[in-house]
Amino acid sequence: MSQYDKNPPLLEADALPDPLAQFARWMSEAEAAGLIEPTAMTLATVNGAGQPSARMVLFKGLHEGAFTFYTNYKSRKGLELSHQPKVSLLFWWDQLQRQIRIEGRAQRLSREMSEQYFHARPRASQLSAMTSRQSQVVATRDELDARYKANEQRLEGQPVPHVEFWGGFGVKPELMEFWQGRRDRLHDRLLYRRDKSSWKIERLEP
Repeated sequence: MSQYDKNPPLLEADALPDPLAQFARWMSEAEAAGLIEPTAMTLATVNGAGQPSARMVLFKGLHEGAFTFYTNYKSRKGLELSHQPKVSLLFWWDQLQRQIRIEGRAQRLSREMSEQYFHARPRASQLSAMTSRQSQVVATRDELDARYKANEQRLEGQPVPHVEFWGGFGVKPELMEFWQGRRDRLHDRLLYRRDKSSWKIERLEP
């Protein structure tokens, strides 16, 4: 059985008072650790019938205190976020034996910000975003590839236009929990809960 003993304890005296600053510290350490994809995070949404679904997305930075990511607004997650903006995010860094759990509300980023990010992506990724009818059934892979090729040929030598159905969301945290693995399964869990204009830190039992 693995022991969780790679890092120092997570103690209240060492935790930063602002959870976003604490997140930035841990993210910097995750990036320095050489993980394959330290910015990967689980996004959990719920549909109108109360059915939850979860998938991995890529964290694209903090903007005005919100965790940002980009997607097709007509995808399953995009439609569920439009129906119910309450979401949960999860970062898991196995080599550091750490996780961060976040609960909050999602809202669309401005069209200007989404367009700016869209055009900063590699051209092939822009064409893929235009081509994919994300979450819809496609008969064959050949059909998808043919649609991509048609868009590539049609726009040869031209900039790829930003499509309105693709853009970003920002999740404003209302709760953030930092989990640090400890020996004998007595893990450290510090919960930051928003209290009006500040944050309250509580320790949870493992």
